[in-house]
Amino acid sequence: MRIATWNVNSITARLPRLLAWLESSGTDVLCLQETKCTAEQFPADALREAGYESAVNANGRWNGVALISRAGLSDITLGLPDGPVYETAQEPRAISATCGPVRLWSVYVPNGREVAHEHYAYKLRWLEALRKAVAADAAGPAPFAVLGDFNVAPTDEDVWDPALFEGATHVTPAEREALAALRAEGLSDVMPRPLKYDRPYTFWDYRELRFPKNKGMRIDLVYGNAPFTAAVKDSYVDREERKGKGASDHAPVVVDLDL
Repeated sequence: MRIATWNVNSITARLPRLLAWLESSGTDVLCLQETKCTAEQFPADALREAGYESAVNANGRWNGVALISRAGLSDITLGLPDGPVYETAQEPRAISATCGPVRLWSVYVPNGREVAHEHYAYKLRWLEALRKAVAADAAGPAPFAVLGDFNVAPTDEDVWDPALFEGATHVTPAEREALAALRAEGLSDVMPRPLKYDRPYTFWDYRELRFPKNKGMRIDLVYGNAPFTAAVKDSYVDREERKGKGASDHAPVVVDLDL
């Protein structure tokens, strides 16, 4: 079984690439983030023609998440139970479903903007709500994973130049402690192979030729429980999909399971 996560950075802009990648990669279940569409605009028909069911949590702004599956899609939950509100509503940043033998969450953790910004405090509250939401499944007997764009680099090795990020979001002790608390619920970081270079970065900013210079970050993560990680045969960052005109600024992270 092949599972992947990808911040697609607008499914409308990236749909031809997405459909081609699904066909070439043979992915069974894909967790999507930053769909940038409403639920009504989500291309469910095109994905259905390609053999995939869809579940989406989106409102048309810059966020939005989805699960697409050809391995089944049931017991769908939109959003985080008791998740925090930003401004006037809970943002569409989480969706979960059972896909064949596995239970999955697709998450798009708030960016945080700046450490002094209210969005940073909201980010920490959001991560705590995620921890509570997944605790039971993480400790359960079935394969379970949380996948997505966490907007946190777990260690300094996950940033191309830690000194440049000092005092900024994505690398602060509080954010990393929130990830550690999430892992403490019974989850482990499924570390992907980079395919090129020595670090499996997943995000490269569009500016300053950062992708060809490999000035990236590992912020797209897969956290699996013991039954999930025991089934992992391989994992890698498909950095080829970051290349070329019209690419997302994130690459897919792929996990192969023996299930």
